[in-house]
Amino acid sequence: MPKFICDKDYPVVATEKGKIRGFVYEDVFTFYGIRYARARRFQMPEEVPAWEGIKDALGYGYICPVLNTSQPSMEVLMTHRFWPENENCQYLNIWTPTLDPEAKKPVIVWLHGGGYSAGSSIEQANYDGHNMAIKEDAILVTVNHRLNAFGFLNVSDYGEKYWNSQNVGMADLVAALQWVKKNIAGFGGDPDCVTIMGQSGGGGKVTSLGQIPAAAGLFQRQMVMSGAAGSKTVPNPKAAKPKEIVEAILKAAKIDTVEELEVLPSTLFIRAVNQAVYDLYQEGKTVGWGPTPNDYYLGNPFDVGFCDHAKKCPTLIGSVVSEMGFAPIPKSVNKMTEEEQLEMIREKYGDNTDKVVELFKKAYPDKALVHLLNIDLWMRPGHVGYAKEKAQQAEAPVYNYLFTVEFPYEGGKCAWHCSDIPFWLGSCDTQPIDDFEGSAALEDVMRHTLAVFAKTGDPNNDKLPKWNPTTADCANTMTLDLTCAEKPEFDTELVKFLLEVAPPRPFSLGAPQKPDSESDRAWMY
Repeated sequence: MPKFICDKDYPVVATEKGKIRGFVYEDVFTFYGIRYARARRFQMPEEVPAWEGIKDALGYGYICPVLNTSQPSMEVLMTHRFWPENENCQYLNIWTPTLDPEAKKPVIVWLHGGGYSAGSSIEQANYDGHNMAIKEDAILVTVNHRLNAFGFLNVSDYGEKYWNSQNVGMADLVAALQWVKKNIAGFGGDPDCVTIMGQSGGGGKVTSLGQIPAAAGLFQRQMVMSGAAGSKTVPNPKAAKPKEIVEAILKAAKIDTVEELEVLPSTLFIRAVNQAVYDLYQEGKTVGWGPTPNDYYLGNPFDVGFCDHAKKCPTLIGSVVSEMGFAPIPKSVNKMTEEEQLEMIREKYGDNTDKVVELFKKAYPDKALVHLLNIDLWMRPGHVGYAKEKAQQAEAPVYNYLFTVEFPYEGGKCAWHCSDIPFWLGSCDTQPIDDFEGSAALEDVMRHTLAVFAKTGDPNNDKLPKWNPTTADCANTMTLDLTCAEKPEFDTELVKFLLEVAPPRPFSLGAPQKPDSESDRAWMY
């Protein structure tokens, strides 16, 4: 077979609504920009109408507009891609090794990060399914959906047609999974062997789908990467009420009704939302985007318990060792003496230094001491808590991991938020920083582990040591590194002590920038 094929009538798949054409590259069948739904602003998604002939699936679909200008940053650590924006953004992409409708390959549906506010199915170059298809004989689907005010603005008090406006971004994902259920067999997939998987905000979306009864039966496994709530919801006393937000937007847009807001051009809608968020902040009130509990989305499982369909799903959950840790280190790590490292640790931990160092060396005997300054205290405690709580409630197993790799950046940088994605998806070839001694072998282990989990619900395979499920009392953590090992409760003492002596500040994206300000013009320096 030629390396690349895209003929008038091949490869073509007949979906429920009509035929679509993709292309073949290196034996992987690829389809970009398949529209899975359509929707009016603030309203629930609907099925797309049927069509005659063959539609092309050769270009990525629109991504949801973001509210602020995207800014370039640290591409050496994480390669980004940006794309045309439109609120009509219900599109998905597919990479598959076969189009045999009887093949029944496992299906992995990737939910992108960016909180509930930003990101897209192609934002990072490593959201690529080519290698998962060709090396693991599995299918990857990536999904765009409505975000921020387009997907989560609560106007439900202004008309019955808006009854679930605060959750339509999640409803888009349910519609995407319904599309997969109905159509993925034509792409070689098994509609009853679907894993939903996401990182950061995408991980939150995975857990949220587990709390939506309409999603029951649409997936059979879950993987949560750096993005799960690990405790009950703590109300934010500064959070603006839904009607306050809507009235502030209407005022900023100089209109009177939500019906007018529904059809306001998207650029003017974004401008009004940003002005309203800024004005409310000046009054001491905050605005955040994400699903709101109602009859559709039942809420945080720590508040209301895990839904029945979530309890039945085997779950992989984990994070990375440094997550948001970007404490400045003045020299390349491999050029620092131990005393220089200790001096930095003493500046932060003072009289607790000896105890902190002792616990760090016990948990991470092979890591440089200075990495203690960037140990994650945001994600790790919550993810262990989530794993134990779900293990207690659920009838399916929960497996916990921690990605602890040091990268060849400034003499050794421990894994940061998003750095594990290309290893799980098998897309390290999209980023130069992921090409170092031992990285290909680790990628092979993690990619294969994901594929095995997607197929069986159990990550154990001959490339890993034995991996036991977490229990209500013990997190059997698989540390993923150049040498992988299961380490039950290996960092419990360290994390507990650090939370006592140096708890992290509450995570915040900072104050909203003033609309049309100098900072909105994307100056880099």
